[in-house]
Amino acid sequence: MSSETPEIIIRECDTIEEMKKCVEIQRRVFSSTDLEISPARHLLVSKHAGGWTLGAYVGDTLAGFVLSVPMFRGDGRALYSHMTGVEKEFQNLGIGAKLKWAQRQRALEEGINYIKWTFQPVLARNAYFNLERLGAEIKTYMPNFYGFDSDGNSDVGDAVGVPSDRLFAEWKLDSPKVTALANGETWFERAEVRARIEVPADWNSLILRDPKTALAEQDRVKSAFEDALSTGLVARGFERSDTHPAFLLY
Repeated sequence: MSSETPEIIIRECDTIEEMKKCVEIQRRVFSSTDLEISPARHLLVSKHAGGWTLGAYVGDTLAGFVLSVPMFRGDGRALYSHMTGVEKEFQNLGIGAKLKWAQRQRALEEGINYIKWTFQPVLARNAYFNLERLGAEIKTYMPNFYGFDSDGNSDVGDAVGVPSDRLFAEWKLDSPKVTALANGETWFERAEVRARIEVPADWNSLILRDPKTALAEQDRVKSAFEDALSTGLVARGFERSDTHPAFLLY
């Protein structure tokens, strides 16, 4: 690729051919078996049920996508953001953020102000992106949400039986924090931090290098979250660190 930042166009994936390209991206980015991949039919059905798939295009190349599945929250419409994937050669260009902000804009235009999705609690980079760059918050920890990761992921090496623990990211699209971040403004949290939950600095390396320690770390994080959330604390921030990254709870 050229050293210059390419023009990135965000638009809906309308055709079955475009949706099939999203399936190909899933295979390359998530290293999942076919059984765990959302097929083109799922994307097509989601579209006709009131959801949509936004694609990030660099020229004619689909570089990434985000799938929005329709759901209800109380009596109103909401969205479940089932997955966001960016081709490895196009990562670090801000495409993931562009897709999420485009997802928010489209949702607001349709009168939707709430989106949720899951992510791994032990992935520091994802946590920072979701809480600090997007402004999501965490109120729910789901142990082994999808079943064991080794059932559908070929990248866990010898770490057979890794529980697929997940956090629910709740994105309140018209909140003051999210609105400020969407406008490129800096947000300062005024409340006092009541708890910190540290996570591994590099979970992916740890799980391959030392599965036993990695599983112990995941259990520690789970226990800390379950204790904190049970008292009504909410994770609204994340502190980056090369050695001790941590969720910040208020």
